[in-house]
Amino acid sequence: MDDTDDQDLREALSSGNVGNIATWLEERPPHDIAEEFTRLDSVQSALVWRLLNRDRALEVFEELGVQEQQELLNGMRDQAFREILESMDPDDRARMLGEAPATFAHRVLQGLSAKERAMTASLLGYPEDSVGRVMSPEVVTIPESTPVPDIVKVIKRKGQDAETIDILAVVDRSRKLVGVMELSQVVMADEDLTAGDLADEHAPTLAATDDAEGAARLVQETNRLGLVVVDSETRVLGVLTVDDALELIEEADTEDVARQAATLPSSGHYLSASPVRLAGLRVVWLLILIVAATLTVSVLQLFETSLEAVTALALFIPLLVGTGGNVGAQAATSAVRALAVGEVRPSDALRVAWRESRVGLLLGLVLGALAFGAGWIVAGIPVGLVVGISVILVCIWAATVGSLMPLMARALSIDPAVISAPLVTTLVDATGLVIYFLVAGVILGI
Repeated sequence: MDDTDDQDLREALSSGNVGNIATWLEERPPHDIAEEFTRLDSVQSALVWRLLNRDRALEVFEELGVQEQQELLNGMRDQAFREILESMDPDDRARMLGEAPATFAHRVLQGLSAKERAMTASLLGYPEDSVGRVMSPEVVTIPESTPVPDIVKVIKRKGQDAETIDILAVVDRSRKLVGVMELSQVVMADEDLTAGDLADEHAPTLAATDDAEGAARLVQETNRLGLVVVDSETRVLGVLTVDDALELIEEADTEDVARQAATLPSSGHYLSASPVRLAGLRVVWLLILIVAATLTVSVLQLFETSLEAVTALALFIPLLVGTGGNVGAQAATSAVRALAVGEVRPSDALRVAWRESRVGLLLGLVLGALAFGAGWIVAGIPVGLVVGISVILVCIWAATVGSLMPLMARALSIDPAVISAPLVTTLVDATGLVIYFLVAGVILGI
């Protein structure tokens, strides 16, 4: 959506021209309306919502974030409240309730029909961040003996309430998974075949207790429209569709970016969050980092006599810590990304360390040469050697440490993104100074 479109809606709202607002809403797809909806205040959003017809409103609601959905539902009367809830897919309801206050969750469950309440409750019974929480239990199952001409009849009968009809689970009499087939296979198949003949017995499946993010990335890697979810006895429980998988990946990547920037992830739209909330999300990590930064102060105190002997060393401390911090942050970010997409595992720690140490050496040779030149010009060759050699060693150390910390976090079952770039930078700053003054002691004899 471009700025002119936004301005059109804002002008219509400010003028109170209901006709122009209605025209704008009719001409825009649901995701554009949802995007603009998050930018409105409570009065404006209420007006826009009332101008949407029922089907259109449901489509827009599905495009909203979890926080926006909760706020919108809180302002609805009981009848509208129940209509929206009943129209939601069970997995979308479960995701919303997973982040909702207990009182709101209770109201939601009480407003559902017995069937929808049971499906939603079954999803909420699975561990948080598991596939069971985000899968859709509404999946089309086809008995393996069903002839091809009859498969379409089964799809028409069961497909009305299903999350998707593109992924079909072929089952035996015990509802155990035989294989998976897609709708396109049915359309193109010979009529003398059965569902069992078309089923892919080797299609990847998911367990309900699998990690949701890992499952989502598997959907992406296999280039499938979705993966069937089964229990320990291979009975069909549901399906994780590609659209839900992409949402999970987006949420995970957003969370990783936030943590790497030393802030807590925000679940709502940026413009809808108050300054108090944004500050609250950021201050926790900043408090941790300022405490960690006292290590740097302690190192400077420890080598105070060295600084007094050669005051020129102080001039290059910002250069040294800045370079080391940047190299460490780059390595940490690369490691977090590689872990997220499954390119490396904690067992690859030695290979990663060896690779990154060589990367750090190459970076250090380039940057160290420049640092040596700067030190030579400002304070002479001896100080230039101290600075240049220190930069090389710090780059090797920073790249190695930065890459290993996320792997260590994963091995300890900690989110690697928690080992954020600012935390790595702070650690490298302190240890880099130790290296710097030790090199100075050897070369300058102080």
